[in-house]
Amino acid sequence: MTKFGDRGVPPPVVLNNTDQVAFNDILVDPGGIVRRALLFLDDGERIFYSFALRLSLLYLRAEGIAPQPDPGNPQHIRLGHTTIRPFEPNDGGYVGADARGYQFLLDFKGAKGSFPSYSLMNLLSGEIDSKTIKDKIVLIGVMAQSVKDLFYTPHSRGLQAGQQVPGVGLHAHMVSQLLRFALNGTSAMDTMTERQEGYWVLLWSMIGGAMGLWVRSPWRFAMTGSGGLLILFFTAYFAFLSGLWIPLVPPAMSWLISTAVVTAYMSNREKRRRALLMQLFSRHVSKEVAETIWQQRDQFLDGGRPRSQKLTVTVFFSDLRGFTSVSEKMDPQDLIEWLNTYMESMVQLVMQHAGVIDDYAGDGIKANFGVPLPRTSEDEIRRDATNAVNCALAMEKEICRLNALWQEKQLPAVGMRIGIFTGPAVAGPLGSSQRLKYTTVGDTVNIAARLESYDKELAKETPCRILIGESTLSYLGSQFKTRLVGEASLKGKDEKITIYRVLGQEGKFRK
Repeated sequence: MTKFGDRGVPPPVVLNNTDQVAFNDILVDPGGIVRRALLFLDDGERIFYSFALRLSLLYLRAEGIAPQPDPGNPQHIRLGHTTIRPFEPNDGGYVGADARGYQFLLDFKGAKGSFPSYSLMNLLSGEIDSKTIKDKIVLIGVMAQSVKDLFYTPHSRGLQAGQQVPGVGLHAHMVSQLLRFALNGTSAMDTMTERQEGYWVLLWSMIGGAMGLWVRSPWRFAMTGSGGLLILFFTAYFAFLSGLWIPLVPPAMSWLISTAVVTAYMSNREKRRRALLMQLFSRHVSKEVAETIWQQRDQFLDGGRPRSQKLTVTVFFSDLRGFTSVSEKMDPQDLIEWLNTYMESMVQLVMQHAGVIDDYAGDGIKANFGVPLPRTSEDEIRRDATNAVNCALAMEKEICRLNALWQEKQLPAVGMRIGIFTGPAVAGPLGSSQRLKYTTVGDTVNIAARLESYDKELAKETPCRILIGESTLSYLGSQFKTRLVGEASLKGKDEKITIYRVLGQEGKFRK
């Protein structure tokens, strides 16, 4: 037994060129762990055999097995049933490792069940049955910790003394692996090529990015990240058991980084989209409607901006009767406070009835029932029309309450005019990227506006006059009391429109 390059006592000359001399050098990686073993080393003149290989060949001689060039690649050695590919500097998790000699990766199969060991005293005293060691390879070595011939393996649980393997145990693992190669055809530990490693890392990066498209919340990110790492770990573990060493840390890092980056990007994108939607709708709809809009955003968002769409909508216009004379008589600051009191009450009623505030024009309000999510059934359109009329009746009650309050404070009382029409319109964002509003345009909008301003004399007899078109009436059924006003040619319209006045809900007395 010798060490390669050792200048100590050389083997006896009589043993030169025999199979009784071998080196027992052990390759220790940075970090103190043994993962590789040697078959051959040379000094430029002679080739030297490792102790494990010499011992294995002596055992295999009876089987007629000796190292041979691999038929497919003469640079590789074939031992019995297995071709042993030489270790290269960048194999597995190594980068630029020392690959001198003919090295191979250890698989440490059966490492958790140590080889049987006996004290030399028990052997010499005859306490060990000869059958125990018959036809076996027996290694004699020192296991005392004082000899400092102890090493760590990948199976050591932490770099602690109790997890070390004696040198003789390492040689036993090497011999065992070589015998399995030769006799059982166990595959030698293989590694991916650099290109395969690149594809492997890229695959996990792409999977992580794809998962990032789905992940939004922190707990989902934690679950996804942990789940991916577990899958990667077990994939690498079972691949190792099958004789393939695949990278673990690079794909794990690419998985986490790509998942985190895509998640952050998508979250930021979602924040911008949500901010845009909230800019358009949050101040003009109830929280429930705003949340529904956000949950179903994919139906009307295109590239992060709401797309224009044609839909059936019930458009609502309201205006104050006598506002001009009131504004001329009141102090501007008092007028603003008076008008804000009115607007606050009316806007809340629109939101309570699932409407969306579209615009304000002085004392006028425009609202839409049926946006921004398109209605796909007659029942939904019917509900929008009903909500709009119920909202108008609620406004009638509210203006009566406000008038009574204002009269107590010696403030002017006013009346309301409301026009409602149901039909097709185009809904979408209008304005610049810095200042957008979501609005409706089309014939339906124009008709609703004309109904609000139609025959203002009709509004003088009641605090709130509500006019609707025939299309809206067709969706109301018999829920409301109505009265035919007649057919009229509205401003800007060639054909006549049948107009109805809403008097109240059916079965309820109207003062």
